[in-house]
Amino acid sequence: MFREPTENDGSKMYTLVKKTKVLDLNSPYSYLMWAKYFNKTSIIAEIDDELVGFISGFIQPHSPHTLFVWQVAVDKSQRGKGLATNLLVNLLKQLEDKNIHYLEATVTPSNLPSRNLFTGLANKLETNCKVKECFSAEQFPDSTHEPEFTYRIGPLK
Repeated sequence: MFREPTENDGSKMYTLVKKTKVLDLNSPYSYLMWAKYFNKTSIIAEIDDELVGFISGFIQPHSPHTLFVWQVAVDKSQRGKGLATNLLVNLLKQLEDKNIHYLEATVTPSNLPSRNLFTGLANKLETNCKVKECFSAEQFPDSTHEPEFTYRIGPLK
């Protein structure tokens, strides 16, 4: 089942990201805030009342027709089943009244699952996927962080 998150989902979102051991883990507070104040541009997936995936996103302030996907988290038990793609498609449906023309996300070069997710979504939606550097490795305070590349999908129909 897909639905908008509520503030009660914030701690579950934090726990899921922590369990992935792949995504950048933010503070528990940030997930509580996200689930409460950015719930209209985010989505969660549940199976038997257990959170098994979510997407956190927001509409860019200077580009009101662009949805930025901040994090995509999928429980290990659900990987490889198309859940992330279904979350993205359902989130776009949830936002149909917002006139979204583009979806953007940043991805590191080593994150092959996310690279495949976004290029695959572009193919599924029969649209473009343009990739360009967003943040260089030197911009991060941690010298081991890879650069982040923006994947821009659209125009969306």
